Amino acid sequence: MLLLALGINHKTAPVALRERVAFAPQAVPEALHELAGLSPVREAAILSTCNRTELYCGSESDGVEAVTDWLGRYHQLSLAELQPYVYTLPDQEAVRHMLRVASGLDSMVLGEPQILGQMKTAYQAANDAGTVGRLLGRLFQHTFSVAKQVRTDTAIGASAVSVAFAAVTLARQIFGDLQGATALMIGAGDTIELATRHLYEQKCGRIIVANRTAERAHTLAAQFDGYAISLGEIPAHLAEADIVVSSTASPLPILGKGTVERAIRKRRHKPIFMVDIAVPRDIEPEVGELDDVYLYTVDDLQEVIEENLRSRREAAKQAEEIIDVQVSRFMDWVRSLDATDLIRCFREDAQRMRDDAVEKALRQLRTGKDVEQVLAQLANQLTNRLTHCPSLCMRQAGEQGRSDLLLAARELFQLKD
Repeated sequence: MLLLALGINHKTAPVALRERVAFAPQAVPEALHELAGLSPVREAAILSTCNRTELYCGSESDGVEAVTDWLGRYHQLSLAELQPYVYTLPDQEAVRHMLRVASGLDSMVLGEPQILGQMKTAYQAANDAGTVGRLLGRLFQHTFSVAKQVRTDTAIGASAVSVAFAAVTLARQIFGDLQGATALMIGAGDTIELATRHLYEQKCGRIIVANRTAERAHTLAAQFDGYAISLGEIPAHLAEADIVVSSTASPLPILGKGTVERAIRKRRHKPIFMVDIAVPRDIEPEVGELDDVYLYTVDDLQEVIEENLRSRREAAKQAEEIIDVQVSRFMDWVRSLDATDLIRCFREDAQRMRDDAVEKALRQLRTGKDVEQVLAQLANQLTNRLTHCPSLCMRQAGEQGRSDLLLAARELFQLKD
């Protein structure tokens, strides 16, 4: 059986096309049955995320044309619209691609972990739909194992490479355990939401959300067991905050040096960690001059992120070495499938010979024949039947000058000179 990975991703296709080729979760089961029902396809799985749509297939013959045509028809795209952006990867290349994708090496953000969960979801959907067989089933399990090994044996995911995650990582470096900390999140956009989520996952003690729109602040705070305040209430609550993360669209600073200075005095000079992600800035630069304030801007975080990306790129080299080895191991298993079928046939033939010989021996014993004589006949019959065909083939190989077959037979039967 042949392997095929076919798809588009953020490197090959614009977002306008990726949107059109995406599969809604509820549509995946029916799409899987259609895909697996194509003439050359025997097994199928679909991975669909915001950055990629990929079809993984096991087929009896080259299925590139059939699968590409189906993908275009399903999404009502002409081949002219689709083909320039599609990549097709057969066999070993398909295996390597899946391992790299699951390990975060093919992601927009190098080493991001979410893709592994998305791939597990894709496998579960295909398994539930009954479109995963021996080949894809083994490949997915191997992929999950390798991705785990990459995470364990390299630092591919050890360092922060998003602004939100970098901010939380710095907070942990300063405070260590965040369970007793209070965080004040100013704003309610995507970056603040992501940073709040990271803090919540780190079991941050209390979360306060301040926003110009009270409804949005309450909605965000409710997700993380926090409470909401207006921007005007910040001075009254600032002294409670060990961590302040701000990202609004305000044209003027929200926090000035005087407000922060008063909060520091009220805190008895207990340090505050502040991250200003906004452009233009939400926190006056002079705040950074105060003792007991650790102020970081988006530029400071970008330096941290770039250093961490360098670390991930180094880890990615180690990950590629792991994947090289694991691709070879999987392809060894694929090549063994032909031998597996042959071995099964060989053993089934041998078992039929055994059963026939044993049945004949039992009939003779029931007629009262001597046991030793029956056992000798049984052994001779089995020996003759098991060696007849190989002996005939080796004799013919000798007559035809097929030394290659004779050498193979010597190796196969482990015969000494």
